[in-house]
Amino acid sequence: MSKFIHGRPYQETATGPQFKPCAPHSVLARLGDKWTILVMSHLAVAPGFRLRFSELKRGIEGITQRMLTLTVRNLERDVLLIRHYYPEVPPRVEYELSTMGASMLPALAGFTAWISSNWQQIEENRRRFDEGES
Repeated sequence: MSKFIHGRPYQETATGPQFKPCAPHSVLARLGDKWTILVMSHLAVAPGFRLRFSELKRGIEGITQRMLTLTVRNLERDVLLIRHYYPEVPPRVEYELSTMGASMLPALAGFTAWISSNWQQIEENRRRFDEGES
C-alpha cells in the first residue's frame, strides 16, 4: 500500500521506504530550472502578466536569446505561458502567464523565500564541506 510524503507516493519495504521516479519528475526539472523561475518571475510583475520577447530578455540578466527561446518554448509547451503572435511589420510576439502559470506563483514565492532565507548558510556549508571541515 502506498503512503505519501509531500504529495509523493512511496512504499514501505522490509529495508525501508522506497521512492520511484514518476512523471512529475520532468515537471520538477522544468520548474527548478533557473531561467524558468526568472521568466515566470518577470512575467509575474509585468502589467497583465504579459511581455514582449525583447522585454523579457532585457529584464533577465545573463540570459541569451537562445536560452530565452528554449525556456519560453518549453513553458508554452507546458501551457504555463501563452504566446501571442501579431502579424504586423515587423511581427510582434508577446508572452503571457496562463491561468495555470499564474496559479504557480504562490508556490514559487514560497520556494524563493526559502532560498532567500537559507542560501547564505548553504554556501557556508558547501565551503566547509569542500574544505573538509564538516
